[in-house]
Amino acid sequence: MSAKSFKDLIVWQKSFKLAELIYRLTKQLPTSEKYGLSSQLQRASVSVVSNIAEGYERNNRGEYIQFLGIARASAAEVEAQLLLVQKIYNLDIETELALLTEVQKLLYVISNKLNPRP
Repeated sequence: MSAKSFKDLIVWQKSFKLAELIYRLTKQLPTSEKYGLSSQLQRASVSVVSNIAEGYERNNRGEYIQFLGIARASAAEVEAQLLLVQKIYNLDIETELALLTEVQKLLYVISNKLNPRP
C-alpha cells in the first residue's frame, strides 16, 4: 500500500510525535531559555515534520529528496540541542532521543531508496 498523503508516512507520524514530545520537554526548561534552546528545539523539530510533508507534495523525486535532506539536517540539529539540554539541565531525554533515532533511520532509508547510488 502506498501513501495517499504525507500523513500516511510512518516517518511523518513519528516526527510529528517527536515534535509533540519536544514541545512538552521545552516546557520544563527555565523561562530564560524561551528565546534560546526552547525556541531552537521547537523550530528544528517542526522543520523535520514540515520538510517531510512539503517534500512529499513536491512535483518530482529530486525535490522530495532535497526536502528529505533538509529534514535530516534538522533532525541532526534536534539531536545536538537535546544533548545540550541533557548536559546543561540534566533532563531525561531518552524517549525523545529514541524516537529521534527512529526518525533519522527512516529518513536515511527513504532517501537512499529514492536516490540509489551506483
